[in-house]
Amino acid sequence: MSNRSATDTIKGYFYQFDYSIAKILNLPKDSDEIVVEGIEDIDINSSTDETAIQCKYYAKTEYNHSVISKPIRLMLDHFKSVKNGTTPKIKYQLYGHYKSGQSKLTLPISVNFLKENFLTYTSSKIKHEHHTKLGLSDADLQEFISSLKIDINAKEYQLQLTDIISSLSTTFSCDTFDAEYYFYNNALNEIRKIAIEDNISNRKISKRDFIDKINKKKVLFNKWFLELKGLKNYHKELKDQHFRTLNKSPFERFFIIELPIKHNLSEIKEIIQIISKHYSNLSKREPKTFCPYICFPNIKDSDLLLLKDELFKEEFNFIDGKPYSGSKFYTKAIKTEASYSNQLKIKIIKDITEVNELLPSISKTKQVFHFYFKNPLITISDTGIKNVNIQISDLNHIKEII
Repeated sequence: MSNRSATDTIKGYFYQFDYSIAKILNLPKDSDEIVVEGIEDIDINSSTDETAIQCKYYAKTEYNHSVISKPIRLMLDHFKSVKNGTTPKIKYQLYGHYKSGQSKLTLPISVNFLKENFLTYTSSKIKHEHHTKLGLSDADLQEFISSLKIDINAKEYQLQLTDIISSLSTTFSCDTFDAEYYFYNNALNEIRKIAIEDNISNRKISKRDFIDKINKKKVLFNKWFLELKGLKNYHKELKDQHFRTLNKSPFERFFIIELPIKHNLSEIKEIIQIISKHYSNLSKREPKTFCPYICFPNIKDSDLLLLKDELFKEEFNFIDGKPYSGSKFYTKAIKTEASYSNQLKIKIIKDITEVNELLPSISKTKQVFHFYFKNPLITISDTGIKNVNIQISDLNHIKEII
């Protein structure tokens, strides 16, 4: 599959997932539910009725009646089971976006139009009449039409996404960036997880539960999201939002970086050097000099010692909160101010315990930037601290973001 075809396929999945997100956010009551991949792509259960929705995105395809005839026949199969009394009555909806050809369909449709264009077809040179096969009368078909809504003028992909971002901005009282990179990304991840559940009961979620689940301010590394955004653009937008102007203010900045299982000393040293270069100011003319803190929570003691040895040999000045050999960690020691005279370039913290001990003792403006692979390693409960959690898949991505 070509890159363009792959992207089109991914966009089709995204469109359906996005539509699910949009429908959840627009549910009138918090207790109303949707089922992803239920009777149809999306089922909506409200206090008054249930609607099964087939959702498709054909941005490069002209509309023809044959494109939606099979989904309509499948809906009619379900309607037949309703008539037989084996299935509860529901509503049906076809929702799709097409490149062109929408004028071919005039709504509302008649029973004859339904039979001729959607229910009658040829297979292996044999003519089939689906309504006859099911034993449905014209009155039955009229009842089915009354329960069926067809919309082939669905929103274009980007327009639908823009509306979702706007809705999320309103729901969480946030700006567009936070709505997209945090809450939309979380929403997309949540819908994807629900869709692959085997048990249909696990593919059901209420508006209230969905909002609660996506209300997490952390940037997820979502492969499909990145496929559409592009990795370079994704990194650039994160940089512009959180890191572009950081070195202008003398804040106390903490960089907490989870290391992959396989890592090497040179990678870690390079990241330290980049962070120090971008977020330290030791100029003689600067009235308030500063340097950042850095913590690798899962680094081995032996690797941390090797790292410090390398930095010392290279005359890269650092402190670690341990003022003498065999000393325990002292917050007073690690809070030594960086200056032009001491050329202190980085403050190394061993683990999360030390970070949690240190943060409350600092009265200056604090910012925590946490890069992790699967789950965050630290929880910041103090709302006065800027806390940015970013999921990564490769340690080298940090260099592009910061």
